[in-house]
Amino acid sequence: MGLWRKESCPCPAEPWTGIDTGKLKTVLLFPRAGLPASDEQDEVARTWDSNRSSWPMKLKLGLMMLRRCLTNSKASSSFTRLVLIRLDIYRKVPKDLTQPTYTGAVVSIICCVFMLFLFLSELKGFIATEIVNELYVDDPDKNSGGKIDVSLNISLPNLHCDLVGLDIQDEMGRHEVGHIDNSMKVPLNHGHGCRFEGEFTINKVPGNFHVSTHSATAQPQSPDMTHLIHKLAFGEKLQMQNVQGAFNALGGADRLVSNPLASHDYILKIVPTVYEDLSGKQRFSYQYTVANKEYVAYSHTGRIIPAIWYRYDLSPITVKYTEKRQPLYRFITTICAIIGGTFTVAGIIDSCIFTASEAWKKIQIGKMS
Repeated sequence: MGLWRKESCPCPAEPWTGIDTGKLKTVLLFPRAGLPASDEQDEVARTWDSNRSSWPMKLKLGLMMLRRCLTNSKASSSFTRLVLIRLDIYRKVPKDLTQPTYTGAVVSIICCVFMLFLFLSELKGFIATEIVNELYVDDPDKNSGGKIDVSLNISLPNLHCDLVGLDIQDEMGRHEVGHIDNSMKVPLNHGHGCRFEGEFTINKVPGNFHVSTHSATAQPQSPDMTHLIHKLAFGEKLQMQNVQGAFNALGGADRLVSNPLASHDYILKIVPTVYEDLSGKQRFSYQYTVANKEYVAYSHTGRIIPAIWYRYDLSPITVKYTEKRQPLYRFITTICAIIGGTFTVAGIIDSCIFTASEAWKKIQIGKMS
């Protein structure tokens, strides 16, 4: 089981990396059986036998071999094999020349478990999608025609549906009272209350929209504007599990126990948001921050006409979320680093333990003698 076996004896030295040079010489000089050696072959053979330790003569021998190999395909193949073998930097030690140890087996098991743990961790990170965010100044959705989609869902449990209306106005001169397109009113509390759901668009300029009784044919004496906001969102709906954003900051806002005659101001700062998935597809939405105040407002006639105001302005800063995944080359590089680093450190530890144990054995033998 040990990955680090100890050499029990030195390996025999061989100038030509363990290759049978006699057979190689026979192949190179006598490639075909029965072919008598030429004068050049005799010179090569004499040089080989008498100058095996002389590098200048080996160089001359190599040139003569190469010239001979170029004229014979079998000899050329053998010479190529010789050259390739000499390029091997991972020299093999015969298994019967190594010695397994118990400490090596323990270190090997720990090393494999550790590498498996790191590999699974890196694999999980490689498969997972990372969300990267950035900020820049620009209008991301230039194809929207300067419009922003709005979705509003609010309950007024003490105000009849005939009195509830939506008004929209902005700095471009838009002033719409009683907006009814793509809106729905659902009676609550046996008709005494109302749930208003609407989808509409606003211009990308400062303005406001408000829920009030301004569009009613007859104003009530004491309109009750206590309410519960279920949803207020801008732009596309984004399903992002790894992004914590204020896309529905007013969702769940409860003003049911407030002053019934009070007006409510929600001051919104809308932040353009872009989400780009792995395929490069972009979706446009908007986050917003909110501040609110509650007050009692009187008309010029002295009457109290409460309303729920949403005053908005757009931020010039755009937030962009981009899905990214770790590239394959980085994953492979990390795995190679894990394997190589673990083997190196484990090998050093095993070598230190083995050296220390051998030294201890020698000390004990010295004491006994």
